[in-house]
Amino acid sequence: MAFSLYSKGLILQCLILGLCMTLSLLHASEPPLTLDYYKSTCPTVLEIVRKEMECVVLSDPRNAALILRLHFHDCFVQGCDGSVLLDDTITLQGEKKAPNNIHALKGFRIIDRIKNRLESECPGIVSCADILTIAARDAVILVGGPYWDVPVGRKDSKTAGYALTETNLPTADEGLLSIISKFIYQGLSVTDMVALSGAHTIGMARCVNFRNRIYGDFTTTSGINPVSKQYLSNLKSVCPPLKGSDNNESAMDYVSPNLFDNSYYQILLKGEGLINSDQILYSSILAIETKKLVAKYAENAIAFFDQFSESMVKLGNITNPDTYVNGEVRKNCRFVNT
Repeated sequence: MAFSLYSKGLILQCLILGLCMTLSLLHASEPPLTLDYYKSTCPTVLEIVRKEMECVVLSDPRNAALILRLHFHDCFVQGCDGSVLLDDTITLQGEKKAPNNIHALKGFRIIDRIKNRLESECPGIVSCADILTIAARDAVILVGGPYWDVPVGRKDSKTAGYALTETNLPTADEGLLSIISKFIYQGLSVTDMVALSGAHTIGMARCVNFRNRIYGDFTTTSGINPVSKQYLSNLKSVCPPLKGSDNNESAMDYVSPNLFDNSYYQILLKGEGLINSDQILYSSILAIETKKLVAKYAENAIAFFDQFSESMVKLGNITNPDTYVNGEVRKNCRFVNT
């Protein structure tokens, strides 16, 4: 969904008046989701998703970050409706090949695997949107992160939002106010934004997304610390200033890349955030509220975990109202039912 003129004006007013900590916009109403939606129709759904996620995260801890990122990219485009999982067809342009997604998203086969198991156990019952939301929660737990209850009952969309990936998804070199506005538009506060950014405590970033940072103001934010200098040197060896290295990767949290903890925020305090959109949470001249939150979560892992859990529920509750009229439970997460 693109920004309306009204919503842009309201967001700007919110930013000017400093009310973004509490304002929710457009998606604030409670969705028709419940914790026991599958109690009678597929009582083993949580167990099945958990077991499958245990297998894939045990085989490679980086899979946790892939699923978490898939969930975020799904929810920010049309709501959490499984639209990001759709393949292109003659009649449908999916989101997978959109510029902001084509090299950023993986893990689709993991969702396919879970869906196949559930179709064997409870055919036609569990939506792909719910599978992805539950799997994202389990991914976090399996690499040391917090637990939260996942309300379920989403339906899968029959449409995708290729163009909306450009307008709705934050990017690595985007300004702080622009990123805040995209979260506010989804009904997520500045507090939610800073907490959800903590998901970068796991996972990798591509060189194309941190090249401007390491050849830009990295030294300005990190100072003359010899350790930071060595870290920057290592990053430049991974990501030379040549476009042929765009797909080379580096961990966003170099301290504990496969562990969900609060070291991401501690890295930001040292000015060593890998991508611009992370470091500006602490270093931007506009980072009045976000700087306080970064410092809080860097010092208090429990506070981060509590807020991350709460914010993930809010993220998962961003719904696509159209799916409750025209949605379905896909048999295959890659294609609309025929």
